[in-house]
Parts: sequence; structure tokens; C-alpha cells
Amino acid sequence: MATWLVTGGAGFIGGNFVLEAVARGVRVVNLDALTYAGNRNTLALLQGNPEHVFVHGDIGDHALVARLLAKHRPEAVLNFAAESHVDRSIDRPSAFVQTNVVGTLALLESVRDYWKMLPDPERATFRFLHVSTDEVYGTLGEHGRFAETTPYAPNSPYAASKAASDHLVRAFHHTYGLPTLTTNCSNNYGPYHFPEKLIPLMIAKALAGEPLPVYGDGGQVRDWLFVTDHCEAIRTVLARGRAGETYNVGGDSERQNIEVVRTICALLDQRRPRTDGKPRASQIAFVADRPGHDRRYAIDASKLKSELGWKPRHSFEQGIAYTVDWYLGHQDWVHAVLDGSYRLERIGAAV
Repeated sequence: MATWLVTGGAGFIGGNFVLEAVARGVRVVNLDALTYAGNRNTLALLQGNPEHVFVHGDIGDHALVARLLAKHRPEAVLNFAAESHVDRSIDRPSAFVQTNVVGTLALLESVRDYWKMLPDPERATFRFLHVSTDEVYGTLGEHGRFAETTPYAPNSPYAASKAASDHLVRAFHHTYGLPTLTTNCSNNYGPYHFPEKLIPLMIAKALAGEPLPVYGDGGQVRDWLFVTDHCEAIRTVLARGRAGETYNVGGDSERQNIEVVRTICALLDQRRPRTDGKPRASQIAFVADRPGHDRRYAIDASKLKSELGWKPRHSFEQGIAYTVDWYLGHQDWVHAVLDGSYRLERIGAAV
């Protein structure tokens, strides 16, 4: 049985990845600091499962990470741990630097030291996979897509912190020989998504009868990637990717934000119509745009497709319908999240 150390495995993408990995017969040591977006309820299906070892701790704790590596001897480390919301990074950029830059550096140092002590056969097959974002590339005009060779041009504190972590991963490969892999993904959506992000936020506010805040004119374009497709891509890169390489992961589903919101409204009108009969699109309210809001992201995932044989399995129409149904069927999970410090208020409006 393979053993993987997964950091940030109680978050959105990490949590989905851990659930799938354990279901596929992998033993997972799950290290998560349980900050505001970390949620043990996401992992409820693994309660009592001996193949899931949850550890509450920080990737920056060198002694803790070293003990976990020495005790469990994982064949791979997958780093999902990150502060990940652009709006929050506008309000508190220092927290993003601390976790995404300083924390990633500490994790890399711990993993490098562990890897160097492995016997030759284990050292040859070991991998460190770093999960990153397309936001490191900046913004696009109406045409073109981000490739792995696109120069970095981050425009938010979040994107800048992830760009720095990507550069550190690259440096540890080229300086120390650490066999690293980096994935840069487009916007994820699906089950267990923290409700400050666009899709779960719109679902929650629509059901509550509140205005649906759309930034600016709603014409910002994102490439939407269903989270289980992303998890499959990560497993593919881990299994067959070339050490030192970067792979872009996209969903082939570019949509304007306003299109996404209107699609959610239409799905909720079918499944949970308002008592007054009004369409939920009537709740849409355009608000002042986010400072420095990137206009368009689009991913060129041809390298991952051609070299490793991956492609997304879900169209946006399939994925968004599944996502709306999941949230309607898991309101207990949503309410448990909202019992914390976040109350669906707007953040990141500071100039």
C-alpha cells in the first residue's frame, strides 16, 4: 500500500483529493492547520478509517514534519496547503506570505532532508508535488491561453505568494535535485467548497433570498475545472509526470462570471423555486469591482493531455448541475461552516 503525506487535506481541493485517494487504496497522512477554510467535517466519511491519519499541525513546523516523514516514510508529499482567496489576500497579505511562501519553504527543507536520507531505490521514485494556480500568470486579453512557458505576472497578493512558492519549488529541484512536480490549475468548483468563493457563495445567498453580488460588469472570464477532474490530473502527474516539470490543468470551460451566476439561478429555479415565483436572477446585484481584478484566465492543458493522457471528464453543464445538487443535499455541511467566523459578508474591498 502506498503512503502519501498530504498537506492541506482538510481544505476544498485537498479534502476531495484525500477522500478519493483513500478510496483508491492509498494510506494518507493528512497534515492540516485547520485555519478558517479547513474543515474536519469534509473528512467525516474517513472517521475511524485506519488508512487515514489526520494530524493537526502547520507545514512550517519543521520538527513535526520531520517526525511525520520519519515515522510514516511516504513515497510522495503533495502540498495543497495554502491561503487561497484573492479577496482575503487584499485584506491580509501577510498571512498569505507566511503560509504560501514561508510555510512552503519550510516544508521543502523538511522534505529535502528526508529525501536525501532515503535508500537509493526509494529516493529515485520519491516525488514532491506542489499544487498551484493559473493566477500566477496574471491576466489575459480576449484571446490566448496560459501555457507552462507563459511568464509569471501575478496581480494580487495571493497570486504573488503562489508565484513565490512555485519559484521555490523550482529552485529546490535545480539546486538540490529534489524530484518536484508543479501543477497550475484553473478555477475549481464542486463539493465541499468554502462558501466565500463564487459558486458556493451564490448558491448560499440565492437560497437565503439575499442579493447576489457580481463584481463590476460580471464579464470576467474563468476556465472552470470540476474538482474531481483536478484530483485525477494530480494523480496522473504524480504517477507519470517528469521530475522538475510543470503541468497546467484546465477544464476547457471558459465562462463569464455573470454566465455562471445566471446558470446557478436557473438550476435553483428548477430545483428550489422561490415561494413568490420570481426568478432568482432577480436577486443579481452588480457591485464595485475587486481592486486589481484580473479580466480573463484561460489554461492551455495540451502538455498534460498529450504527454500524460489526461483530459477533463465533466463539462461545465454536468459539473455545475452536480454541484448545485450536492449543496442542496448537504445544507448541514454548509451551516456548520457558517457557524464559524465567516458570514457571507464581502471581503477584499479595500483599496
